[in-house]
Amino acid sequence: MPTTTRSIPIALTIVLALTACGGSGDESASADPTTAPTTASAPTAPAESPTSGSAPAVPQTLDFTARTIDGETFTGASLVGKPAVLWFWAAWCTRCRGAAESVAAVQRDNAARVNLVGVAGLGSGDEAMRRFAQDTGIQDFPHLADDAGEVWRRFDVVSQEHYVLLDSAGDVVHNGPLSQTDLRRRVAELT
Repeated sequence: MPTTTRSIPIALTIVLALTACGGSGDESASADPTTAPTTASAPTAPAESPTSGSAPAVPQTLDFTARTIDGETFTGASLVGKPAVLWFWAAWCTRCRGAAESVAAVQRDNAARVNLVGVAGLGSGDEAMRRFAQDTGIQDFPHLADDAGEVWRRFDVVSQEHYVLLDSAGDVVHNGPLSQTDLRRRVAELT
C-alpha cells in the first residue's frame, strides 16, 4: 500500500480521537438531577483580582447563569460578596410548600446581609413554578427555573427541600436538609 494511502486511516483515527475528547461529557446523562451523575467539583477559593480596586473575582461555585421563573437572566456572580442560601424546591413537593412561609420569613429577616435564592426544578414546569411562588408568597426573592437540573447538579443536590449555604467568599458551608429552626440558626452564623 502506498504511503499516502496508509496515512489517511491514521489521520482519520487521530481526528476521531481528538473529536471524542472535545465532547460535552456524558451524553447519556439524564436531565433529571435525581438520576444524573454528579460532576460538580469541590468549591475553590476566589481567584486573586488582577488589579487592586477591581470587582471581586467570581468563585467557581458562583460562576453560572440561569433563568428565573419570571424569564429573567440570573447570574451566580450577583451573589458575590454576601453569604447566600440556595433553597432547592419542587412545585409538587408538599414539604417545600410547608416550608415556604418560614423560608420567606428567613429571607425578610436577613435580606440586608444574606442573599436567598430559590432553585425550582425536578419536573415542576414553568407555570407550576410561578403558581407555587405566588400561592406561597415567596415572590419577594429570586427563584431559578431549573427543570433541566443544571444548578442542582452543580451543587450535588439530588432531592427537594434541600439547602446549600455559602459564605461571603462563595465557599459551601452546608449542603443538605435543614429544619426551619436549624436554617435560622445557620443563617445567623453566616459571615
